[in-house]
Amino acid sequence: MPINDKPRRPRPNPLSIIFLLLPVGLLILNLVFTFGNGPRVAKVPYSFFIKQVQDEQVARVSVGQNLIRYQLKDSESEQGQVQETTPIFDLELPKLLETKGVEFAATPPPQNSWFTTLLSWVIPPLIFVAIFQFFSRGGIGGGGPQGALSVTKNKAKVYVEGQDEKITFDDVAGVEESKAELQEIVEFLQSPKRFTDIGAKIPKGVLLVGPPGTGKTLMAKAVAGEAGVSFFSISGSEFVELFVGTGAARVRDLFEQAKKKAPCIIFIDELDAIGKSRAGGNGFVGGNDEREQTLNQLLTEMDGFSAGDATVIVLAATNRPEILDPALLRPGRFDRQVLVDRPDLSGRLAILEIYAKKVKLGENVDLKAMATRTPGFAGADLANLVNEAALLAARRGSKVVETEDLAEAIERVVAGLEKKSRVLNDKEKKIVAYHEVGHALVGAKMTGTEQVEKISIVPRGMAALGYTLQVPTEDRFLLNEAELRGQIATLLGGRAAEEVIFGSITTGASNDLQRATDLAEQMVTSYGMSEVLGPLAYDKGQQNNFLGGGMNARRIVSNETAKAIDKEVKDIVETAHQQALSILKENKPLLEVIAEQLLDSEVIEGDHLRELLAKVHLSEAVNELVAI
Repeated sequence: MPINDKPRRPRPNPLSIIFLLLPVGLLILNLVFTFGNGPRVAKVPYSFFIKQVQDEQVARVSVGQNLIRYQLKDSESEQGQVQETTPIFDLELPKLLETKGVEFAATPPPQNSWFTTLLSWVIPPLIFVAIFQFFSRGGIGGGGPQGALSVTKNKAKVYVEGQDEKITFDDVAGVEESKAELQEIVEFLQSPKRFTDIGAKIPKGVLLVGPPGTGKTLMAKAVAGEAGVSFFSISGSEFVELFVGTGAARVRDLFEQAKKKAPCIIFIDELDAIGKSRAGGNGFVGGNDEREQTLNQLLTEMDGFSAGDATVIVLAATNRPEILDPALLRPGRFDRQVLVDRPDLSGRLAILEIYAKKVKLGENVDLKAMATRTPGFAGADLANLVNEAALLAARRGSKVVETEDLAEAIERVVAGLEKKSRVLNDKEKKIVAYHEVGHALVGAKMTGTEQVEKISIVPRGMAALGYTLQVPTEDRFLLNEAELRGQIATLLGGRAAEEVIFGSITTGASNDLQRATDLAEQMVTSYGMSEVLGPLAYDKGQQNNFLGGGMNARRIVSNETAKAIDKEVKDIVETAHQQALSILKENKPLLEVIAEQLLDSEVIEGDHLRELLAKVHLSEAVNELVAI
């Protein structure tokens, strides 16, 4: 739990209670003094009052603007009964009273007593003081550390060794190079004198960059756990509030607290929330005074803060380093940038082994096979994979997680949840079956394609009516032109199968066409794989774009160049289309056999599928076409 001390119930503040109850008590006393004293007076209609005056029963009258109070004649006592009535506009009343010999006078204006005057001066200030106390202390209890007016206090969570769960480098896997880079930071924190004795300066800031879910926050906690120091964790968005100047004040407060607990680590997650470039580039237009003030204060603190002999290091994480302000990235502030990338095969295996310890795993589960089937998965994806497998095992009543649970979890993450309620009619089901078998047959013979592991016509996710699962045999980081062309042909295999069998096409190939066109356009505009256009880049490169964002925008080119690019893209896709058609036409009987089996069982996978795909054969002419 990210709290320094053991939580306890706040004790009420007597001063706050007094300030709240005092105005209420004074108001009650005023009501008592005002209405609790004096005789009760009878109220009569105005006409009855006039009749009493005419009958000469009234001794004296006090005429006010809103009230007439009068005293009756009483022969048995010195003082008669007092009554009152509500006046109406009557100009003849004074003449009537004078004629009947009634003593009358106007009611004098009310004079405030010393008590009323005291209340008017004392109560309003007390009310304001009570409201201020209530909000500034977070309520009547007075113990809230973050009251409504405490906007300048930073909201960092503090993890202290011994009070919180310790995370070390043993809990982080798949990023060995990043761990080695940060190990030096741990040594700085543990024994800074060893470095300062020879004149080396301890780095002030380390920026962790990488795609989402790769473990940047976990890595920062591991650095603090290895070094055995306090760890301040805060998100960049928590600095910025409605009030101008709040973010800068919170930055100052954060660094003041860090100096008191030095040596320690300050970790700022999602640094791009306050660290966007102040220039007009990178897609950012306009200004934001509050964000820029916060950024300026952070730059100032990192440039000049000192904790004496102790050490304070700022770690920050972002997946958008391309938009950060250059002043943040210069030496002396964030001295180092550490890439926390997606893990390779051995890294995925190590991550799966860590998370597999948290669930009950079956004896026959092969985690290496699971790691092979999950290329491109980040650490968070693999953690979610193991959790999904555990949920599936519990749902079917198993005591342990088996291989089938992990395989189903992979398909859930890649293709989505099975939509068993989505029932296809026989015609649509037949089209989907031939479509997916077309992908598999072309993929079995094209260069650079991954091994086909499973074909299914069970709908999954939001739009997939079926899918063909391909599993890589190894991690690949470079692809040649022939391999890219093979991937495009495989994507078009489903559409080609519809043409070969049904003589028409459907809307089911829309996503395949989109992916094939994007890949062909990248070959021409990014990779320079065009003999006509040559080794030139026609798109605007996006360095360190870890969030993806689709195709890059094209550079400004002439109309002739744009036409040439479009023609080259069309030629690549059309060539791949003809390759797919040739393979499927030559293997049409096998295509029909596999499709019929798929219609019966809905799923074909494993060794049986590999035996069927091994029967694909190509003539010499088709081989030459495929090898283009």
